[in-house]
Amino acid sequence: MTTEAPGLLQAVAEVARKSGDVALEFFRRGVTVDIKKDGTPVTVADRTAEKTARDWIEAHFPEDGILGEEFGETRPGARRRWILDPIDGTKTFIRGVPLWGTLVAVAEGDRILAGAAYFPPVGELLAAAPGQGCFWNDKPVRVSELAELSQAVVLCTDERFQVHPDRGERWRALAARSAMARTWGDCYGYLLVATGRAEVMVDEIMSPWDAAALQPIIEEAGGLFTDWTGKRTAFGGNSIATNAALAQQVRELLGAQAQRP
Repeated sequence: MTTEAPGLLQAVAEVARKSGDVALEFFRRGVTVDIKKDGTPVTVADRTAEKTARDWIEAHFPEDGILGEEFGETRPGARRRWILDPIDGTKTFIRGVPLWGTLVAVAEGDRILAGAAYFPPVGELLAAAPGQGCFWNDKPVRVSELAELSQAVVLCTDERFQVHPDRGERWRALAARSAMARTWGDCYGYLLVATGRAEVMVDEIMSPWDAAALQPIIEEAGGLFTDWTGKRTAFGGNSIATNAALAQQVRELLGAQAQRP
């Protein structure tokens, strides 16, 4: 654990709140939607919120690098970098659904030093750093202790699994054994796992800015965050987040192994 962790924990929370509140100003205001080269939507809310975060980081940590979804990478050779997703769940945002969030993380290489996820429409903030714990609106929080899949709530963002149909089949088999399966997840699903309101959240596609903040949040809340191979990483391109009690069983059903350090 770096000695900077306590300061970074406060910093990621502040940046997430500041940029998320800016995004909220545009929510349900009928903003114009543009389509990026990768086919995903973007709005002035995404761009303005990320610029707000970047301006704050430049003012307080001018030597650090920044990787953001909308404006790419700044100072790629820096020892430490901030990883930003101003609106995780832009499609949700555009539809006027309040289940979107702002994600901020700080990393050295592939090691996440701190992460925060802020959900402006519902007023919930998660922040975590290795060895410092996970906090939900400034109070310590833990994943559930539920150990029976038949009683569990399992979540995903899009159950179609268009890129990996085989993983979709495994997801549906897992969902069939659970008490409740829900979609429309994005980062909101990880909030529910970290706070004990759900037990499993999976995504077949995750960019670094989607996952970086979520790994320490899930882990410091007592859960396990891995990619679909079972590796503990925010940079595997996909994710499985669970409470500890169901970690091994869920990953086996999804074709992964829960690899611990």
